[in-house]
Amino acid sequence: MNRMPIIIDNDTAQDDCVTILLGLTDPLADVRAITTVAGNVSFDRQVINAQMTLSVAGRLGEVPLHLGCRQPMLREWVSAEDVHGDGSGGLDIELDESAISDEHAVDALIRITAEQPGEVSIIAIGPLTNIATAIVKDRRFVKNVKSLYIMGGSNNGRGNITAAAEFNFYVDPHAAQIVMAAGFADVHIVTWDPLTLRDATYSREQYDRLTRIQTPIAQFFKRVCDATLGFNESVGIDGSTHPDSITLAALLHPELVLDSSQYRVDIEIQSELTMGYSAMAWEKFGVKPNAHVIEEMDGPGFYSILEQMLEIETTPTRPILGLNG
Repeated sequence: MNRMPIIIDNDTAQDDCVTILLGLTDPLADVRAITTVAGNVSFDRQVINAQMTLSVAGRLGEVPLHLGCRQPMLREWVSAEDVHGDGSGGLDIELDESAISDEHAVDALIRITAEQPGEVSIIAIGPLTNIATAIVKDRRFVKNVKSLYIMGGSNNGRGNITAAAEFNFYVDPHAAQIVMAAGFADVHIVTWDPLTLRDATYSREQYDRLTRIQTPIAQFFKRVCDATLGFNESVGIDGSTHPDSITLAALLHPELVLDSSQYRVDIEIQSELTMGYSAMAWEKFGVKPNAHVIEEMDGPGFYSILEQMLEIETTPTRPILGLNG
């Protein structure tokens, strides 16, 4: 079996944690590094969440953890703590400084992809600050990346932090536009609307079935996802949303991708009213496409993958405070 070398660039909270777990447990994935970027929750909290996730999988200290950009390129950081809380359901871990790499995430992205040009894929499921900074620092980076899978934007649909914008693109729209204009050979985008809301949202009944499993991974999954599920229901979203982990699944299990089209994707960076909006132009407009926008995925198939993941028995590297009571 040929495992796919990947880097997971994320803002570790809720479904980012699920994505890391999927990468660490799926036999098709070879996670070369976890990189963090300013996004969902405070940067220091992300580091704790990432270490907890690695620990639950029994991989803390084994998979490199690189800390990245603590602020967006030009704008003030905006959090999603109203949605995710601390991103880990109140769990905690004693921080292991030795498990944090001294190498900055941007340098790690550049180095790892340069060591095997055209072989390593990046899963970018937070704001794109690290990716854009790597582009600016070393223009060869774009050519060295095999595939870039992005969770971001909506396909000319509604946002989730403003009426117009999805969170990842809104937090650092300038970075997102740099990435979309950089010329990556193979870009795939999983959107909030319609894809996540239709294909990666599981009702409370489905969620309860998943979280009846009693492995450490399943117990952790429930704690990190409970707060977001509650928030979703309070704003009219009927279930637990998993946009990040289904983005990784699109790479590892392409059979789940039922429909994908080429678009020219650009991000609004001037209007405060529509800041971070992802304009996705199709062939009618005669523009050169720069991304494959995934338009439909097999939601029940992905649910089965989550179920299989949660059934995996692991021995946490270090105790997770609060996980068993």
